[in-house]
Amino acid sequence: SEAEAMFRRIGITFAVYGEGGDPDRLIPFDMFPRVFAADEWRRLERGIKQRARALNAFLSDVYNRAEIIKAGRIPARLVYENEAFERAVVGFKPPRGVYSHIVGIDLVRTGADEFYVLEDNCRTPSGVSYMLENREIMMRMFPQLFQETRIAPVETYPALLRRTLGSVAPHKCEGEPCVVILTPGHFNSAYYEHSFLADMMGVELVEGHDLFVEGDYCWMRTTEGPRRVDVIYRRIDDAFIDPLCFRPDSMLGVPGLMNVYRSGGVTIASAPGAGVADDKAIYTFVPDMVRFYLGEEPILKNVPTWQCAKRDDRAYVLENLAELVVKEVHGSGGYGMLVGPKSTKAEIELFAEKIRARPENYIAQPTLALSTCPTFVDAGIAPRHVDLRPYCLVGEKVELVPGGLPR
Repeated sequence: SEAEAMFRRIGITFAVYGEGGDPDRLIPFDMFPRVFAADEWRRLERGIKQRARALNAFLSDVYNRAEIIKAGRIPARLVYENEAFERAVVGFKPPRGVYSHIVGIDLVRTGADEFYVLEDNCRTPSGVSYMLENREIMMRMFPQLFQETRIAPVETYPALLRRTLGSVAPHKCEGEPCVVILTPGHFNSAYYEHSFLADMMGVELVEGHDLFVEGDYCWMRTTEGPRRVDVIYRRIDDAFIDPLCFRPDSMLGVPGLMNVYRSGGVTIASAPGAGVADDKAIYTFVPDMVRFYLGEEPILKNVPTWQCAKRDDRAYVLENLAELVVKEVHGSGGYGMLVGPKSTKAEIELFAEKIRARPENYIAQPTLALSTCPTFVDAGIAPRHVDLRPYCLVGEKVELVPGGLPR
């Protein structure tokens, strides 16, 4: 198709490992857009921004005064025993108190006016480049659609992201902040996105060996000599950021970077340790965070969730595994899941044993009757269940472009 030819020419790919052959795949293109009316989007925007503010308030709290834990609203073990909780940043507050600067909120729709948050992504949510490139291809292929209808633009995202990152530069920053994107390298599944965003934002794309620490600052090696870095938009996991603080075998990070971060010499976006807020066991408590920190009622609902660590919840889940979706609390990307209605009896029995052995590692949710969207498939046009990931930017302001990545 014309769209696939454009994607191939531009090089819009993502990587899938473990299936043999060439891991690079073209991003799927569907000519049928996911459509939201303006009033629907305004409600979603309010709910997404509210949730992003609450998640950041939670992170600021648990790494400092822990008032929500003292108040008994969230069990301490879910935070302090969480593998995403980073003790290296306890007592430290980043610029503007922002821990998660790019929040991806995965939404599903079950009815005309029924939206649910499926999960939160507070670390390094990916996919926004595909939203932008998809819109660009749509505008090329169907220009009349954009001429005849009032479609809200999404192409402002890179400029908003650049402004957001600049707004959280450390207090020691002098003049225009130097922002870089730290990538694991071209073998990473999202490398196309890292390169795309760096190009669109007009910032440098760097790997760990391009940066070094000297004095109280982080520096970038350039052909004109070292240049001080103020903000690092990192697209590597916490464990690889600094081999002197986290995994000593990391070749992707910058030795000594955490010392500079804690001394206020550089901002890391999103902050190390932000992942504790998007853990699936913590997810259950996000509506309580909204009430506790913001004094508001949640605009967006959670999917009803059973925590297998609770005896009564566990009994219900084990009794109804064939009808539920079960997830690992620390899992992501669809790994470690059981989709009961699509699983064999043997798979269900095996998963039940896993739950009995480590119940605190699992939560369960009902299978929702998701809304569908017309989708172009090999056989023609067919309805397909969809979700949506909008990207909320948190800095001096909380901002959201009117779009997202549908899947």
